[in-house]
Amino acid sequence: MGLMLLFVANGIVIWVEQFMPSAMVAIMVSAAPIWFVLLDKPMWRENFSSRSTVIGLIIGFCGVLLLFGEQVMGSMAHFNGRMILGLVLLTIGSMSWTGGSLYSKSHPSGASAMVGAAWQMIFAGLAFIPGVFIDHEWPGTHWATIPTQAWLAFVYLILMGSIAAYSAYVWLLQVRPATQVSTYAYVNPVIAVILGVVFAHEKISLIQIAGLVIILLSVLLINLHKYTQSKNA
Repeated sequence: MGLMLLFVANGIVIWVEQFMPSAMVAIMVSAAPIWFVLLDKPMWRENFSSRSTVIGLIIGFCGVLLLFGEQVMGSMAHFNGRMILGLVLLTIGSMSWTGGSLYSKSHPSGASAMVGAAWQMIFAGLAFIPGVFIDHEWPGTHWATIPTQAWLAFVYLILMGSIAAYSAYVWLLQVRPATQVSTYAYVNPVIAVILGVVFAHEKISLIQIAGLVIILLSVLLINLHKYTQSKNA
């Protein structure tokens, strides 16, 4: 799971972010909930029989398109063959993230979420090490020139992005349906835009506000079927 999620899926995102617009990457990553439904064969009957789940997935992705559509359209003038490669790799990465998550769901290790997340991050970290030397990143790193702000951001990502958020994701896979857990991919852009407005004083358009509302509505629809089932039970 660590190799499929953190090494392949996140590794692809890290690499393509060097030459692709972040908005385009965000849209491709946000397709994960759709892959969860398509690749989770044992749950096909339940997921495809739920009208609210299917509609929620579709309008959620449309909401993400609205959220980042303006940035993507602005970058289309610079679209090239390398971006096509990036789109293909991001599709593979999204499928890898979904596949690893579903494998973890169907083959539980019996370990706690924190232990499982720790082992996954260790193996993914080891897998990244050869790339550091192949790409000559280690000799080109000037440690003395790295600003304090960058180190603080690094520590924040360790604590919040890895230990807190990723461990929470692994735990949720153990206790909730995979389709519900996958909605994080719709919620992340919403949080990113809101934080950008609050802390970076970024401007938000009416189209983006509409996208935010649609995304939140889609998450509600996807969870509505599961909530109704549990209530009836």
